[in-house]
Amino acid sequence: MDIFRFSATLLAIFFIHTSLASAEKIDVDVTSIPFIDNAPEQTKAGTLEYRGGLHLTSSNRRFGGFSGLGISNDGQRMVSVSDRGTSYSASLEYDAAGNLSGLKTHDLGTLADLDGTPVAGKRWSDAEAMSPGVEGEIIVAFERDHRLWRYDAGITTPRVLRPPAELSNMPPNDGIEALTLLNDGRLFAIAEGSPDEPVSVAWVSRRGGWDVLTYIAEDGFRPTGAATLLNGDVLVLERYYTPRAGVRIRIKRIDGSKILAGEEISGELVALMAPPMNIDNFEGIETRRDTKGRTFVYLISDDNFSDDQRTLLLMFELSSH
Repeated sequence: MDIFRFSATLLAIFFIHTSLASAEKIDVDVTSIPFIDNAPEQTKAGTLEYRGGLHLTSSNRRFGGFSGLGISNDGQRMVSVSDRGTSYSASLEYDAAGNLSGLKTHDLGTLADLDGTPVAGKRWSDAEAMSPGVEGEIIVAFERDHRLWRYDAGITTPRVLRPPAELSNMPPNDGIEALTLLNDGRLFAIAEGSPDEPVSVAWVSRRGGWDVLTYIAEDGFRPTGAATLLNGDVLVLERYYTPRAGVRIRIKRIDGSKILAGEEISGELVALMAPPMNIDNFEGIETRRDTKGRTFVYLISDDNFSDDQRTLLLMFELSSH
C-alpha cells in the first residue's frame, strides 16, 4: 500500500487544476531565505536539517492564506489550498546540492462548489486541509461550515464525503485542521480544538464511517497539519501562538500502528522551532522520499492576508536516526 499511496499522491497533484479549479497564471516574487537570519551556518532543528526556504509574495490580492500542502513524489510540483477557497500550484526548483531554491510557473485557481461554480464567502470557502485519496482524488476539509469534499481526477464538481458526526457540533473555527491518507488507505483527521484544552478530537476512517480517537496536544500547541511517512508513521504539525510570545512551531511523530479507534495518541518530538528561526504560521505539511531513500519534509505558512505575516515554503531533510 505504500507504493499505492505515493502513486495516488502523484495523480492527485497532476490533476489538481483540472479537477478543482480553472487556473490563471500569476506573478509571484520568490526570495530565498536562510533558516536563521545572520546565521546561515545554523541549519538544524531537532532531527530536521534545513534544505532551503522561500518567501513568496504577489500583487494578486487572492494570493495567500495557504493551509494545506501537496508535493508530488518526484518533488517537482506543489499545490496548496487556502482559507479563501483558492488553489495555488507551482513547479519547484533545486540547486546543485538538491536544496529548494525557487519556484516557477505559478497558477492560481478557485475551488469549485457542488454546482461547479467557484466557492464564495468565508463560511463556504475556508479550506483548511487536503489529502490525496486512494483513487487519485483530492479530499479537502473545510471549516466554519464543517465538511469534506472529494474532487475526483479530471472532474470540476466535487462530491460530498460523509464527515465525522461530531463535526456538526463543533465551533466554526475548531474543525479539521490536519488530514492525511494512511498507508493502509484510511484517512486520519485531527480537529484544531481549543488551546485551553490538552487534547483534540481525532478520527480515523473505516468503511461506512469514522471512528473517534484522542490526540494529545499539550502546552498550548494546536495541530494544524499532518503527513504520512513511507513506513506508516505520521508527522503532525503543531502551532503555538500568543501576542506576547509570538509563534512557535512543533513537529511530532506518531507511531502509525497506534492510530486506532478509541486510542489516546501522542507523538515523539521531531523538532521545535522558534525565533530567530525563519518561521511563521505554518499550517501545511507534506513529505516525500527520493530514490536515495532520503525523506524530505515541506512546510507552508498561512499569512492570514496580513502585512505582519509571510507566506513561507520551507524544505527539510528528516534524519533516519
